[in-house]
Amino acid sequence: MSAGKTLVLWDIDHTLITIGGLSRNIYADAFRSATGQAMRQLADMTGRTERAIAADTLRLHHIEASDQLLHSFGLALAESFLIFEEAIRERGRVLDGALEALAMLAGHPDVVQSVLTGNMEPIAIGKLRAFDLDRFVDFDAGAYGMDHEERPELVRLAQQRATGKYGHVFTAANTVLIGDTPNDVLAGHLGGARVVAVATGSCSADTLREAGAELVLTDLSSTPAVIRAILGVADEAQ
Repeated sequence: MSAGKTLVLWDIDHTLITIGGLSRNIYADAFRSATGQAMRQLADMTGRTERAIAADTLRLHHIEASDQLLHSFGLALAESFLIFEEAIRERGRVLDGALEALAMLAGHPDVVQSVLTGNMEPIAIGKLRAFDLDRFVDFDAGAYGMDHEERPELVRLAQQRATGKYGHVFTAANTVLIGDTPNDVLAGHLGGARVVAVATGSCSADTLREAGAELVLTDLSSTPAVIRAILGVADEAQ
């Protein structure tokens, strides 16, 4: 690995874990709490931020997505997550190889490992904590779904947070994003990161290649291959 530090940013849903299809239930409960109405439609969630999903879901119901209501929606989402936390443990699971990859990278002194996720921060922490994965990442160096509607902005924000904490400048040359959707690839490239995509969600490996990911893996099951991929694309850029 090259001299200096590398910032590794993990997507969570369908990259590290799956929560067994409970996201809609969480949103429905939060929507009712925030608006007093039943949720009839949920906006597309694939590779998007919580803020964007919440705003679009409100608009689908002809409700203005004001900052105040989005704040209330966010608080309701965090509360709803707690209601479903036990069900997430029962129905969700860690994807093959995710634990091993996180643990291996956590042992690298030149790696700062965090998350870049559409989830708001307490939900991101809760999801990883539910499967004992939270111990491997520095949440202070990540970026979250209520920080901004646009995912590329999250990359820049995570770099700023990591730079502030570790005193090392993180740029496109030493930041690697791992995700499972074309939106993750786009976020990395527009936000300033190289991308390792994994076909562990609803998108095929071909789709992720066409989106422009530097490397595409079928899954995370081979820990040596995952580590080589992540640190290799960082080396290529430096």
